[in-house]
Amino acid sequence: MADRLVADGVVERLAAWGVDRVFGYSGDGINPVLGALRRAGSPEFIQARHEENAAFMAVGHAKYTGRVGVVLSTQGPGAVHLLNGLYDARMDSVPVVALVGQQSQTVLGSAYQQEIDLQSLFKDVASGFRQQVNSPDQAPMVIDRAFKAALATRSPAVVILPHDVQQEPAPELEHEHGVIPSAPLWSRGTVIPQDQDVHDAAALLNAGSKLALLVGQGARGAQAEVAALAEKLGAAVVTSLLGKLYVDETMPWAAGTMGHLGTSASGWAMANCDSLLIIGSNDPWTEFYPPPGAARAVQIDSDAKAIGNRYPVEVAVTGDAAESLRALLPLVHERLGWRGEVERHVDAWRTLSEARAFTAASPVNPERAIRELNGRLPGNAQVAVDVGSCVYWYARQLHLPPGVPAHLSSTLASMGCGLPYGLAAKLSAPDRPLVVLTGDGGFQMTGMAELITVSRLWKSWTNPVFAICILNNRDLAEVSWEQRETESEPRFGDSQELPDVDYSGYAKLLGLDGERVESADGVGPAWDRALAADRPYVLDIRTDADVPLLPPFPAGQELAKSMEEALETEGNSHALELLREYVRLEAESQPRD
Repeated sequence: MADRLVADGVVERLAAWGVDRVFGYSGDGINPVLGALRRAGSPEFIQARHEENAAFMAVGHAKYTGRVGVVLSTQGPGAVHLLNGLYDARMDSVPVVALVGQQSQTVLGSAYQQEIDLQSLFKDVASGFRQQVNSPDQAPMVIDRAFKAALATRSPAVVILPHDVQQEPAPELEHEHGVIPSAPLWSRGTVIPQDQDVHDAAALLNAGSKLALLVGQGARGAQAEVAALAEKLGAAVVTSLLGKLYVDETMPWAAGTMGHLGTSASGWAMANCDSLLIIGSNDPWTEFYPPPGAARAVQIDSDAKAIGNRYPVEVAVTGDAAESLRALLPLVHERLGWRGEVERHVDAWRTLSEARAFTAASPVNPERAIRELNGRLPGNAQVAVDVGSCVYWYARQLHLPPGVPAHLSSTLASMGCGLPYGLAAKLSAPDRPLVVLTGDGGFQMTGMAELITVSRLWKSWTNPVFAICILNNRDLAEVSWEQRETESEPRFGDSQELPDVDYSGYAKLLGLDGERVESADGVGPAWDRALAADRPYVLDIRTDADVPLLPPFPAGQELAKSMEEALETEGNSHALELLREYVRLEAESQPRD
C-alpha cells in the first residue's frame, strides 16, 4: 500500500475545513476513508446505529454549531439510508456534506452488488452540488467545492468516492492543464441591503397602524434589532417554529409561534394586522398569514429567491437581517401602535396556556409535562425536539431562556430526529446540560437504537446531564388528531396504537437511569431528578393521548366541529369531554376588544 492514499488526502481536507467530527456507519465502499480516519486520529468518528440517524446527527451538528455537518456512508443501502437526513438539511437550510462510497469504477454498469446510480439518487436532495471523484487529482477540488456549496447555499452537498479511487496514491498536484488547484477557504460575507429598498420598507411600515413582525431562523443574528424594532413600532412579534428560539418570549409583545401548532395570540395578530414585516422566514403555514390583501407586507431575507414565496409582499429587502434592521430602525416612526391590544392578547394566551396545562387528564396532561420544565431548564442547556404532538407542547408551553438553543426537523417534520439531534448537540458541547423532548413514536423509531450510542459515549462527557423526556401515550397522537380534524375520520387503532415499552427499565439495562411518572404532581420533582442525575436519565411520562391538538381560534373553532364528529363516531367520551373543555377555555380567553 502506498504511504499516502487519496483517502488520506480526503481526511486531511476535512481537517483543513475545521471538521472535528464525522458521523456515519461503516461498509466496504467507504473503508479506505475509515482507515484514513483511524490513521489520522482526527476528525473524531461517531458511529451511529443507522445511517439515517447519522445524517440527522450531521444536521443537528450544523444547527447547533453553525458549522458544516459531515456524514459518511457506504454505497447501496447505506447511501439510500442517508436521504431522510439530507432532505432535513435541504428543507431547513443547513449545510451538510455527505461522503458516500461507491463500487470500483471497473464494475459500474454491470449491475454489481450494491451498485446504485448515486448521481440520480441524490439529484434532487443535493441539487446544489453532487459530484463523483473519478481521479486522484480531482479529489481535493471536489471536497473544497462541496464545502463551499454547502455553506453558500445552506444545503447538502454529496461527494461520491469510488472504492478504487480512494485506494490510489494521493497526488502531488502539478501546475499543468487539466489540474485545478483549490483552497479550503470560505467567507460568508454580509449582504447589505440597497438604500432605496430600505426607504421603501420604512414608508410602508410608517403608513400602518397595526404592525406584526414574523421572525424566522434568518433572524438568528438579529435578536436585539428585532426587539428594538418591535418596541419602536408598537408591533406584535410572531415567530415561525424555527424562529422561536430567536425571540425572548417573556416580552409583552411576544405573541409566540404561528401556525396550526401555534398560539392564540399569534393567530389573532396575523389575522388583524394591517402591516406585516417578514424577517428571515419561509414558513409554509400560509393559511395562518393575513388574508392576501388584508395587510401590506415587507420581507427581509438574505436569499432573494425566498422573498414573496409565501405572501404577496410589496417591498423586497435583500440583505442580512441585522444589517437591514439597523438601516431601517432610524427611518421608522416611533409609536404605540396597537401595543395595548397586543399585550391584552398575549396576556390572554399566557393565561390560556397555563389553564390548558393544568386541565386534568389521565394520567398526565402532556402540556403540563413540558410546562414544568420552565424555571428548571438550566440557562446553559441545549434542547432537542422530536416531531409529533410533542412539537405542539414545545411551541406552546416551553419558554427558552435567552441563549438556549432548541432544534427540530421543522419543514421536513421527520419523526426520529430527537435523539440524533440531542447527541450531536451534546458532542459539540459536552459541558452543557442537554434535554430531549420526544414522543413514544419518535423514540421507538430511532431513539431506542441511539440510546445505545448514548450509553457508549456518555462517560466521556464533562457534564453527564442528558435528560430524555418521553411523552408516552401509546399513540401516534398527531396523526390520530389529524384524522379526526381533516378527514372527520375516527381514530384507526391498527395504524395508531403503539406497543407499551418500559423505557426507563430499558435505560437501566444500558447502565443509564430513569423513572416512570404517572401523576401530574410527580412531573416537577422528576424533572429535578433528571437534571441533577449523574448519568443520562429517561423520564417515561405517561400522558393522555386524548388531549386535543386544537389549532388557534378562529380556525380551531371550525376544525373542532370535525373533531367532535369523529370522536362521537369513535364513542370516545373522554376525548370529547377534553376537546369541549379546551374549546371552552379558548373561547372564554379571547379578550373583548
